[in-house]
Amino acid sequence: MEQIGFDFGVEAPRKLTKVSPARLATFEDCPRRYRMSYLDRPSPTRTGAWAHSTLGAVVHNALRALFDLPVIKRVPQRAMALVAEHWKDAGFEDSDQAARYRARAKGWVAEYVEHNDVSIEPVGLERWVSAPVTLEPGSGPSLIIEGRADRIDQRGRELVIIDYKTGRREPDEYEARSSQALALYAVAAARTLRTPCYQVELHHVPTGTVAAAEHTEQSLKRHLQRADETAGDLRLATDTLNAGGDEDVLFPARPSRRCSWCDFRPSCAAGQEAGPAAQPWELLAP
Repeated sequence: MEQIGFDFGVEAPRKLTKVSPARLATFEDCPRRYRMSYLDRPSPTRTGAWAHSTLGAVVHNALRALFDLPVIKRVPQRAMALVAEHWKDAGFEDSDQAARYRARAKGWVAEYVEHNDVSIEPVGLERWVSAPVTLEPGSGPSLIIEGRADRIDQRGRELVIIDYKTGRREPDEYEARSSQALALYAVAAARTLRTPCYQVELHHVPTGTVAAAEHTEQSLKRHLQRADETAGDLRLATDTLNAGGDEDVLFPARPSRRCSWCDFRPSCAAGQEAGPAAQPWELLAP
């Protein structure tokens, strides 16, 4: 006998999706790269190390280690020594180029310590933050935002998200305000640490530039809505793939100039056709 169904006007709860700013950005940039990064097993063949990534990781690690020290030891000389301790040559053209950039990185962090207040005690260093997000009143959360913020300070009664940059381009206020990653970290940090968070900053270590932006509830909500839409597309594509869908249709390549330095270039014909491969050191800050 057929059962009678009743519709009480209540929608089925949405599937809860965990996302990080990196996952969302990767999917928006190139769904195929997302699939290769997070879904394909075994992982497809990648390129080797990139010098700019090595350099960024060294500077991040040195500054994190600096703030782990007692305040009295947070001096330029110690910052330079921490760069040497964390240094790697991966991706550089040769030992001479690596030595030049090691010297530059030492100078960058020394200047950073000299011209910034490093006596404060951060609330978090590479701190894991997480928050469920509910966009519609009366509904349950639709996604969970999580990830690691480079640094979280507390100024007065509010938190500040700080992200270190070592790339070629000097950031500005617009970039800080439009950064989805910084906005999502602000939301997740406020929830994790139970303290308001609206200020976000990009610290460009090579130039000493600090690009700051002050969010509002409305601007954070706009970032959350965009993240929720991307997460929905990502979830649908993943579920359809697991049900036997076509991976190339669900996760298409989006060829661009970025294909020249994509980690998965060796495994992506579309990326190889988009342009010549970049040298591992081409994206270094001049």
